[in-house]
Formats: sequence, C-alpha cells, structure tokens
Amino acid sequence: MKYTTLPNTNIKVSKICLGSMTWGNQNTETEGHAQLDYALDHGVNFIDTAELYPVPATAETSGRTSEIIGSWLKKTGKRDQVVIASKIAGPGDYTAHIRTTGFSPKSIKEAIDLELKRLETDYIDLYQLHWPERDTNKFGMRNFPYNSPQQWEENFKEVLETLNNAVKSGKIREIGVSNENSWGTMRYLQEARNHNLQGPITIQNAYSLLNRLFEYELVEVSLRENIGLLAYSPMAFGVLSGKYIKGTADKNSRLGKHPRFARYSSDQSTEATKQYLEVAENNGLTLAQMSLAFINQQRFVTSTIIGATNLNQLKENIDSIYVDLSDAVLEEINRIHHTIPNPAP
Repeated sequence: MKYTTLPNTNIKVSKICLGSMTWGNQNTETEGHAQLDYALDHGVNFIDTAELYPVPATAETSGRTSEIIGSWLKKTGKRDQVVIASKIAGPGDYTAHIRTTGFSPKSIKEAIDLELKRLETDYIDLYQLHWPERDTNKFGMRNFPYNSPQQWEENFKEVLETLNNAVKSGKIREIGVSNENSWGTMRYLQEARNHNLQGPITIQNAYSLLNRLFEYELVEVSLRENIGLLAYSPMAFGVLSGKYIKGTADKNSRLGKHPRFARYSSDQSTEATKQYLEVAENNGLTLAQMSLAFINQQRFVTSTIIGATNLNQLKENIDSIYVDLSDAVLEEINRIHHTIPNPAP
C-alpha cells in the first residue's frame, strides 16, 4: 500500500480509502466485516461512511452502514488502526427523513453525537459536509439554479464555528467538504483565515475517467490551497469495470439492483467506456486497474474511495495501487477525453 497524510495534518492515510455505502443494503453486516478485515490486512487504513448510508437512502436504513462499522470496531478493538471519515447530510427531499434543518448548530451537534453512537467510538477523524446547504450545481447539475425558491442566508462562519467547537471537545479531529464547488470551498477557507478557525482540509467529489470536471477549476483550489481530493465514484457505479459492456454483471450489481442510478449510463458514457476498455486491454490491464490507477497517480488526489460488493472486486481495486500507467497509456486516455469530454458530469 502507499500512504500519504491528510493535508496540513500528521494523520497517515492509505491512498486507497474503503467506501462503505453498500453495507446494509447490497451487502450484509457479515460481508461488510469481511471487507474491513481484508482491507486492513492489505494496508487500507482509511474508511469512509455517512449518516445517510446505505444508498439508496431510506428512513428504514439510514445510519445502518455506520452501525456495521461500529459493530466491527467493537468486535475487533482496532479503532486505533483506522482513520474514519463520515458526513452530515445536506438538506433536500432525499434526506428529509433525517432532518430538515440543514447545517444549523443544533443539527451539526446532533448529527455528530448520533454518528459517534452508531460508530461506537469517541471521535471521528474527518467530518464532512455531504453537500452544500445552498442551492447550487451539485451531483452533475448542468445549469445553475437561478430561480431557486430556497431562502438561504450565508452561514459559512457559523458552520465552521460549530465544527471547531466539536474539534475542541474531541468529538472530531478534522473538517472536510463534499460535492462542493470552487466558490463554496474558497468561502470556507476565507472564513477560516479571517477568524482563525480550523477550515476544510479535504473535498470529496466525484472524479473518474467519465467525469474529470474537478480538473477544470477545483484542481487549482486544491493545489494552491492544499485541500486534497477524496475521489468518489472512481469506477462510475461499476461502469468502468467493463462488466456492463461485456454483459458479465451479476444481478446484485449496483445498476442491476438500482437502474435509476443512470449518471454514468448515457450513450456518450458507454462509447467512452468502450474506448477506454480497448486501451486497457491493449496494454495488458483490466479497465478497473487502469481507471483507478489514473486517479491514484494524480497529484491533487489524497485518496481514492473504492467500493465493492464482493472480495474479488475489493482485491482488484486495492491492487490498482501497484499499477503505474505509462506516458503512452496516459496519452491515449487524454485523447479519448478530448474527443468525449466528461460524458457523465
């Protein structure tokens, strides 16, 4: 395994982060524990969860993923061997079953306390805002919501102050954002500087061969402000394994069980995936290896969040850390990207 540190800290994390959002839905508690055991045995010490998980989010399952991690921590006693990241859900119809009060101080405090209880731990290493509280471009939205009826008052300073109080109390160690854009990220960093507050050190956004929008603006923020990307959906819901093109996906696959998750299933995405698959196979790689290795090699990526529904997938994903793409392969990847740029924003 390769390691780095969370930016501006001495917290050592693996370059591969174990995502968990299928546990409690596609995966059982036993399977979640098996993935945790395998990952830790192979050098992965970074685990990502959220109060919302598993996905799809429902009132009946909300928080179940973190409970599975908590039961593993209690069973193994290995809390000191792992770095845990979690998130508070932003407002919206999708999360109304959790709360409707956004990132108010009361909401943040309650969310942290409930998550600590589910995880059966005294602290969370990295606590993230799952998506912006305000209406803005997120989750692949192409057009800015100019006519949004939302009444939002800027509260970056208040949110940071609440999170800083949680740091001071020992409940969380570091702060991150997720599904954020360049303006929101810079506003948090600006308020942190102006008021001597601890600000975000990571941003968890989608990043894959089918969605490289992070490179357009946020990469400059990341490099100049030293805020590391935690890349999620690097396999594009499994599309970049090639299994849907080859017809080898089983019925328990993400899109097999939840076909409405169609972000990476457009005709353009399928055509780009076919071309990436050809490059991978021509160079003796699986598409999964090439897709993940491309992300692992980026300077601005702190860790790549992988997700798997079985141990074979998990092994292939973790092993991508040992793959170094040649300049020739990178040139081919960029050629396809220039022809079909960001088919799944």
